[in-house]
Amino acid sequence: MENIFRFADSLGPAKIVHIHVPNADLKAIVVIDNLACGPAMGGVRMAPDVSVEECVRLARAMTLKNAAAGLPHGGGKSVIFADPRMPIAEKERLIRAFACAIRDLVDYIPGPDMGTDERCMAWVCDETGRAAGLPPVLGGIPLDEIGATGFGLAVAIEAAQPYCGLALQGARVAVQGFGAVGRHAARFLAAKGAVLVGAADSSATLYDPKGLDVADLLRHKLAGGALADYPAGEKRDRDAIIDVPCDIWIPSARPDVLRADNVARLQTKLVAQGANIPATEAAEAMLHARGILVLPDFIANAGGVICAAVEYHGGTEAAAFAAIAEKVGRNTRQMLGQAASAHSTPRAAAIALAEQRLKQAAGYRRWG
Repeated sequence: MENIFRFADSLGPAKIVHIHVPNADLKAIVVIDNLACGPAMGGVRMAPDVSVEECVRLARAMTLKNAAAGLPHGGGKSVIFADPRMPIAEKERLIRAFACAIRDLVDYIPGPDMGTDERCMAWVCDETGRAAGLPPVLGGIPLDEIGATGFGLAVAIEAAQPYCGLALQGARVAVQGFGAVGRHAARFLAAKGAVLVGAADSSATLYDPKGLDVADLLRHKLAGGALADYPAGEKRDRDAIIDVPCDIWIPSARPDVLRADNVARLQTKLVAQGANIPATEAAEAMLHARGILVLPDFIANAGGVICAAVEYHGGTEAAAFAAIAEKVGRNTRQMLGQAASAHSTPRAAAIALAEQRLKQAAGYRRWG
């Protein structure tokens, strides 16, 4: 039997639940990492190659993210072993089976993540009575449509300018994973004067040193087009995005895309982590040694969960944007100020910030 206790430390996980429903072809894992700040909130990820280790790491990122953002929620995550591109009727059946399986895990509030969306959360809520990231008709704030996470990334990048000698006006941006997070980050940064020179999806890397038309590229993607089919720009292999010279590099796809064996290829000043756990510890250390500023995932990409929490507690879209701007901007400045004072990495400063808040919250808990 797998030794799941190898993942345990003083913060968690509180629960690791393996789910297997043979007659529904459902295999899933739920990790409730820490409940000091309140019931755990975290997305439902669907992919064929997920794992318990990935789920544990993602749940911990949510613990730190929610604590750093000052949300009344602990961290959790779930993964479903399946191809998210399956027929919609089959996907609904699988999501509803998952929702029934977690009905009694009342200290976990699911939300959308890679491979799931607001429609999936509507199915979960129908079965359990709880979910974040719902369709607007059910009182939700469409976080993918409005680009809550991408907006937060732009806020974090703007706050980081003084710490990496960067001016957004004219800054060259490359986005790895031009999906719900990456495309909106490009949109918000372009509105601030930045220039998108590179973008990658699963089909190709698109490169133009003079700049890509962000609005036109968004229309192409929203119409279902792949970057490999876009008429402008130079087409390269999808992994060539790491070689694109830029000022701001945004990973917004899968975990561990930056590793010790490829991170030296990056030519940038700033890495703003749009995805959760997109870099290994070794890769981040190498970037820091080169003087490249890294904005950690649980600070920079907190916009989505802030939006979800505002929705869950009855807030509006305007309130969500205001909360994202205030919380992400403040935390980025505080983290980078502490890192500069302590001569530490931004991640070390961010973890210290989150753990301090977790410790304070735990002091109010009976079992803290």
